[in-house]
Amino acid sequence: MHPAPSVIIFTVFSGLGFGLMAWLGFGYPTVTGWSAFWFFTIAYALAGGGLIASTFHLGNRKNALKAFTQWRTSWLSREAWMAVGTMAIMGLFALLAVFFNSNLVYLGAIGAVMALITVYTTSMMYAQLKTVPRWNHPSTSALFLLLAVSGGAILAGQPVYAAGLLALTGLLQMVVWVTGDTRFDQRGHTMETATGLGSIGKVRMYEPPHSGTNYLLDEMVYVVARKHVQKLRAITLIFAFLIPVLLLASFDAGHIVAAIALLSHIAGVLVQRWLFFAEAEHVVGLYYDKR
Repeated sequence: MHPAPSVIIFTVFSGLGFGLMAWLGFGYPTVTGWSAFWFFTIAYALAGGGLIASTFHLGNRKNALKAFTQWRTSWLSREAWMAVGTMAIMGLFALLAVFFNSNLVYLGAIGAVMALITVYTTSMMYAQLKTVPRWNHPSTSALFLLLAVSGGAILAGQPVYAAGLLALTGLLQMVVWVTGDTRFDQRGHTMETATGLGSIGKVRMYEPPHSGTNYLLDEMVYVVARKHVQKLRAITLIFAFLIPVLLLASFDAGHIVAAIALLSHIAGVLVQRWLFFAEAEHVVGLYYDKR
């Protein structure tokens, strides 16, 4: 699928923000006063900024409000409600911590769980799509959640947890790539199944459906060279996982080391998320002989 910059920014930075909220809600670290103010400012800037970026992909941004009306059937709508609910609960938790030096443990725990559920709803917007076999697997949600909590651990100043979670996430990422590469073929999608004409024999395209481009080709069909994929995967592993783990595990994780680890992680995850969309093969591509 076409890697839209706004959606990449949304999924990367909102995940970081909600990941940080989860750590703060569980009391890692337990902060009050000005320390709490800065931690929560960063969390809300990332989560809120990411959510705002998601609207840039809309032709009419007023339609974003309609996302709240379809919560019974739409994971996008569920994500919208969970994001608002999480930010409201964590906002109250932050208010008490900043201005009243109070940490309501149960309120924070509720907000932390809601933050993780929000990340899960984001992942399910992609994991639910049977038309994109690479995404349509529980590992998609697991990867979104691990990226959120591992990045959030760096921001929360938890180097030991961050290093362990990043290592685990890197291993899962490699498994996701290897298994995802064969999932389209394993599902048995062919030109015959796409057209419903398999009962009469082998199907091939006589002519393209039309001479020009269209929305489906622009959004759903994207081809990236295999040699570039391998390079970008290596960049992801090095910057998103290897460098941060080495920094956090080998050095005194002060502010400078943590900042370098965080920047490296974000750079790697941006590449990873670009690949997440670029490698997603939609079955509609079969109609256009793009498989």
